[in-house]
Amino acid sequence: MLSPYSLDRMFSDIECDQIIRLTQAREFSDAGLVRGRQNETIRVARITWLDEDGEGAWVFRRVMEVVRDVNRAHFGFALTEFAERAQVALYASEPGGHFDWHSDIGAGTFAQKRKLTLVSQLSEGDAYEGGRLEMNGNGQVETADATRGSAILFPSFTLHRVTPVTLGQRYSLTTWVHGPDFT
Repeated sequence: MLSPYSLDRMFSDIECDQIIRLTQAREFSDAGLVRGRQNETIRVARITWLDEDGEGAWVFRRVMEVVRDVNRAHFGFALTEFAERAQVALYASEPGGHFDWHSDIGAGTFAQKRKLTLVSQLSEGDAYEGGRLEMNGNGQVETADATRGSAILFPSFTLHRVTPVTLGQRYSLTTWVHGPDFT
């Protein structure tokens, strides 16, 4: 099993603030599951999307650079595109933000082609309680770094979750990279 790859500092504090500001001008909607299904026992979050052009273009460029370099050095996956926009998620203690164990590969048009998942921490780690990103790719639970600006990349088939936020709120940026089916 390929282990996740952690980056101490994908974005600076100022850049994290800029990304959050970009999203505050947008409408957040209730997060769903594949094909837009809703199930609050599995996921409670608010999400919005960043486009690859306009004000968010620099975010997309940074993600592309990081994915290119990490994939070459660590994963070696056949990657073909970023078919989905970057997602900014807000997990708040009210109404109990969380995302139970899941993988990012599914039956949806885009989900079936996901190869790598990148999650970057936009909030200060002490701005909330709970809300930890945990992965279970090999039978042992690992917790991602909650340092602001850090990021983690992992194969999209890896089981992972966001534990319930019990105080405050957590912002994160998620992108998926697509390619041919795993064989």
